[in-house]
Amino acid sequence: MEIFFGQLVNADTIKFDAQESLHIVKVMRHKENDHIYAMDGSGVLFECILLTANSNNASAHILSSTPGWGTHNYDLTLAVCPTKNNERFEWLGEKATEIGLDTLAPIIGEKSERKVYKIDRMKRIVLSAAKQSLKAKIPTIEEPQSAIDFIKKAPSDALKLIAHCFEEEKISIKEALEKSPSDKIIILIGPEGDFSTREVDEALKNGFIPVHMGNSRLRTETAGLYAVFSVYNKYM
Repeated sequence: MEIFFGQLVNADTIKFDAQESLHIVKVMRHKENDHIYAMDGSGVLFECILLTANSNNASAHILSSTPGWGTHNYDLTLAVCPTKNNERFEWLGEKATEIGLDTLAPIIGEKSERKVYKIDRMKRIVLSAAKQSLKAKIPTIEEPQSAIDFIKKAPSDALKLIAHCFEEEKISIKEALEKSPSDKIIILIGPEGDFSTREVDEALKNGFIPVHMGNSRLRTETAGLYAVFSVYNKYM
């Protein structure tokens, strides 16, 4: 099954940009009146008939729609400090999308080696990962912000978790999930040099719960994927 990404023109029609149109017509060899599946990133799967097999501007007529296709019954925001090696952070975005992620929030910590992060490439990566893993909802990629700003703005109705390396009492992500009635979850993952004392103190003051990920010290991208899978495993 192949899913194509487009934009709704109206309730009956979806159109595709030049890149997706080229893929539909030239790569997948679809012709007019072929049945195809499409999504607009909102979580709805559309069964369609291809109206125009134009490699620059294809469009399709919507036959039926299935809301919530390939989605999950929780809302997960992963707030992570981008790694110095950008490929590792992109790997995290791709794999987290395949498992089940709603929002990826790049945050800049006081000890972050990467102080600037552009989100355009990550948007393309999570779109491709959503299509590949048969998900009709594309994760939101937020604009980068400081860890302190993110912590202060985190909603009070969410289960808020922070993974850091300081010596203090922590619980597992599994235990935190089991104790909370909320299905809205935020998990903070720090940079290679960990969060600063000020960032951890601010998180605790704003209701974040310290969590551990076992006995091993994990890389940022490994910790992020561990967190995503822990949530997925609890709900799915």
